[in-house]
Amino acid sequence: MRIVEDAGYMVRGFRAGAAAAGIKKRGGLDLAIIFSEREAVGAGVFTTNKVKAAPVLVSQENVRNGRVRVIVANSGNANACTGREGLANSKRTAELVAQELGIDPTEVLVASTGVIGAQLDISLISRSLKSLVQGLSPEGIPRALEAIMTTDSFPKMAQFEGRAGGMPYRIVGIAKGAGMIMPQMATMLCFILTDIQVGAGELKKALSSGVEKTFNRITVDGDTSTNDTVLVMANGMAGNGRMDFQDYEAFSKGLTEVMGKLAAMIVKDGEGATKVIEVRIRGAASSADAIAAARTVANSTLVKTAFYGQDPNWGRIMAALGRSGIKMKEEDVDIWVDDVKIVDSGVGTGFDREKDAAERMKQKEFSVTIELKQGEHEDRVTTCDLTHDYVTINAEYRT
Repeated sequence: MRIVEDAGYMVRGFRAGAAAAGIKKRGGLDLAIIFSEREAVGAGVFTTNKVKAAPVLVSQENVRNGRVRVIVANSGNANACTGREGLANSKRTAELVAQELGIDPTEVLVASTGVIGAQLDISLISRSLKSLVQGLSPEGIPRALEAIMTTDSFPKMAQFEGRAGGMPYRIVGIAKGAGMIMPQMATMLCFILTDIQVGAGELKKALSSGVEKTFNRITVDGDTSTNDTVLVMANGMAGNGRMDFQDYEAFSKGLTEVMGKLAAMIVKDGEGATKVIEVRIRGAASSADAIAAARTVANSTLVKTAFYGQDPNWGRIMAALGRSGIKMKEEDVDIWVDDVKIVDSGVGTGFDREKDAAERMKQKEFSVTIELKQGEHEDRVTTCDLTHDYVTINAEYRT
């Protein structure tokens, strides 16, 4: 089993395509459809933000029965904070797509990304659907990805191949996201397709477990979006039959690998980012303390700007730990940048070590490891630096 780097991004029984519907102000592809030729098992994980976009509400409802056929997604408009009209527009989108494809509206999952607070012009979608549906093809997944990208600077795709019941299967994942990223689920959309045969409960379990290990361990700016959505469809066309424990574990691992690769790409593409940093916590008193410490450090504006400036300003890390609410003692903390120890028992190790650490921080990727000496728990969060470009991109997002 392996991540496939160079094979075509196709999965048996799935067709996809995209259209320029006019939703994005600056033009380009902005409406995507991914269609399973036969009924698929579906599962989803959605934003934990209490402010949930209309498409999130519709997809949460439709995915409950575990049977889906299509994902329709638009960019340029988040259809969030749009009230009853926005909810009606998301439901109408599902109805229009279902009508074109001859399926039930409850088999349609809807996703949106873009500007919050503006009503979605449903007529733009209606006018584009017929030609979009007619143009669906097995090779259309990359076009579908292009249609959901907003501030992304590169496409994010990953694949995995495995065998179950002696039969080969494939997992293909696509994602968009570069800003408003701190999942508790990020603004991110991720769609995963596989031809494996798997039960609805098993698929949901594998997805939830994988999301927790991947998308819920990244941050760009600490902001949890109103639209975060991860959807997976499995159409069973691999013909593998009922999976045994070993096959399920391998599938679950493959699904997690695909999401892990996509999550890493999202951080790498963080708006304006120049560096990717893994913040590792060791020796925490509890699992809750470990993730709280990692997230507080990874989201600290002062820490992230120090990363950008290649400055091993460990005082900012100590300050972040101190306000994180975890059990800790200042005199027990050790900190490393890669393999360079810059703090020993709460005290700096000197200018020469900081100079060595600054050299490590010139790399595009490095790690910060924090030993708390309070217990046996550990966790990690992958983050990026905070740059001038992040401010520019977000200051000009709507203008």
